[in-house]
Amino acid sequence: MTFSQLRSFVAVADTGSVRAAAALLIVTPSAVSSAVTALQDEVGTPLMVREGRGLRLTEAGEVYADYARRILGLLDEAQVAAAGELDPAHGELRLAAVTTAGEQIVPRLLAGFTEHYPGVGLRLEVGNRDDVRARLDAHEADLAIGGRPGAGAGARPGADGLHVYAVRRNELVVVIPADAEPGKDARGWLAAQTWLLRERGSGTRATTVAFLERLGLQPRTQTLGSNVAIVGAVAAGLGVTLVSRDAVEQLLSDRQVAVQPLAGTPLRRDWHLVGREAGLPATARLFSRFVIDCGEFSRPR
Repeated sequence: MTFSQLRSFVAVADTGSVRAAAALLIVTPSAVSSAVTALQDEVGTPLMVREGRGLRLTEAGEVYADYARRILGLLDEAQVAAAGELDPAHGELRLAAVTTAGEQIVPRLLAGFTEHYPGVGLRLEVGNRDDVRARLDAHEADLAIGGRPGAGAGARPGADGLHVYAVRRNELVVVIPADAEPGKDARGWLAAQTWLLRERGSGTRATTVAFLERLGLQPRTQTLGSNVAIVGAVAAGLGVTLVSRDAVEQLLSDRQVAVQPLAGTPLRRDWHLVGREAGLPATARLFSRFVIDCGEFSRPR
């Protein structure tokens, strides 16, 4: 078994075809096909089967793919850690962030960080809560910025060797079109509106669903794939939503949307900078100290 075989197998698993995997790895399709065949022969069980014009993982393949991703993630982590220990200011930062933080907070953090440490290489992945946790589990990210630990698939302090390095205040607010007129019965008005939700796997979606259940509301819902789309739709009058204040700061300033006061809001859902407690690369440690020193985050209590 070689790392090249594992990379080829994971690429096919992720893309669903040999041709797409070859394009991703910048090699020939025959090289990918040979690597996957050799790996299956060594494992001794079919890992993939043909399905239409593509390939599908078998049950054994699904299990093997999880291990392969972790092995490759650990290899990458080891290389990053070794280079960073020699010179943290010229190492690589592998960061993952949930969508809201990735869109609203991380760009500002990285701009300040690279101004102080221009020699650091950056690798940022943005996705929903489940995507971010999967990257931590697969050792594809050293640090992650997301919602409160312990929520759904999110990281739990002390669980799986994860540790909270820093915390930033975050509030979720009910946002409505700027020209909306809820009247005195705001709860009844909100019940009659279309609520705009993030995709499944999103922490904000899970919080919104729980929030509506707690209020006893069963409104119409629509799913949109990003915060930008959701808050834009609210501004256009398509519905209402529960979202981080960070995500609507500019629209509130421009008076394109408004915050609807409601009992129990705003919801406190702080951002957490989370990473592995053992073996955190030196460059990642440098970043965790920077976000506190610059005043964006504070030390966890």
